[in-house]
Amino acid sequence: MSSISKSMTVTSEYVQNVFGQFDVHAKKIEKAFQVSMILRDDKLKISGEEQEVNKAMDVLEQLFAVAERGTQIDSQKVDYIISVSKESPKEAKENIAELEHDIICHTINGKPIMPKTRGQKAYVHAIDQSMIVFGVGPAGTGKTYLAMAKAITAFKNNEVNRIILTRPAIEAGEKLGFLPGDLQSKVDPYLRPLYDALYEIMGGDSFMKNMEKGLIEVAPLAYMRGRTLDHAYIVLDEAQNTTPAQMKMFLTRIGFGSKAIITGDLSQKDLPFEAKSGLDVALHVIRDIEEISVCRLTSLDVVRHPLVQKIVNAYEVYENREKRLEKAEGKSGAAAKRQAVKRKGRR
Repeated sequence: MSSISKSMTVTSEYVQNVFGQFDVHAKKIEKAFQVSMILRDDKLKISGEEQEVNKAMDVLEQLFAVAERGTQIDSQKVDYIISVSKESPKEAKENIAELEHDIICHTINGKPIMPKTRGQKAYVHAIDQSMIVFGVGPAGTGKTYLAMAKAITAFKNNEVNRIILTRPAIEAGEKLGFLPGDLQSKVDPYLRPLYDALYEIMGGDSFMKNMEKGLIEVAPLAYMRGRTLDHAYIVLDEAQNTTPAQMKMFLTRIGFGSKAIITGDLSQKDLPFEAKSGLDVALHVIRDIEEISVCRLTSLDVVRHPLVQKIVNAYEVYENREKRLEKAEGKSGAAAKRQAVKRKGRR
């Protein structure tokens, strides 16, 4: 394909923010689309294949729109807009800058917590609209963290009387043996990610005071049996590690004035081999219930290091290939058995 050049007018005061220190963001865009960029005064010239030049211009327009809102542009935002432009060009043309409006709350250090991708925005919107929400997707997509932020915000606004955070106590592929201490000490390692989020958003003192009053409860899923949870914000994390019976038990605990968020990653089950996941079963059971929302986040919504997104994609390709091979082997094995039966019948 022939190479072309296009020019766009940019606002000089935002160039440093968009291009990044030592032009790190600009170099990332050049590498992603195989284009070259030359800036003279307020004119930016972009050269390369026409389709790639157009994508690069879309990305830059989005970044300048974000910069005009006074937002500091980081690598995550650049990586996300590039990824969307590559995989969903139509979506990339929509204004990414609008995500900046949806601040949920601030951490104890004043850092704003907000959805950083369109998938996350849809997830937060579903939480606002529905009593029960399933957030399903790979690691790093903010499923648990955003749910915790919404729970703490609802608690501070007196929308609920308490927060209950729970997850099944299952080792991630390794046996931890007999842990020392009382029952709380034994289950704390399984609940540590939930504690970390609470400390970051609420601060240690506020968290401990509310926990001592019983207004915030962090407990293993087994503690939920036999309870009815009214006027509470309930977050079930790592739901892929529940059994169907546990998931049914949890969903039937929810009372009046409560909201439940169930998060999980179906690709990271720690259940015994061939055991059914309660999350997998629940997604089939509740699919026709309109009042329940299911949000499926993808690798595009990963907000950790860009390498995590590549790892997630690589595992998806590998697992899909393995499933196809298993399916093909199953069919060939069944065919071989039928042939063997036929030969035996002829004898």
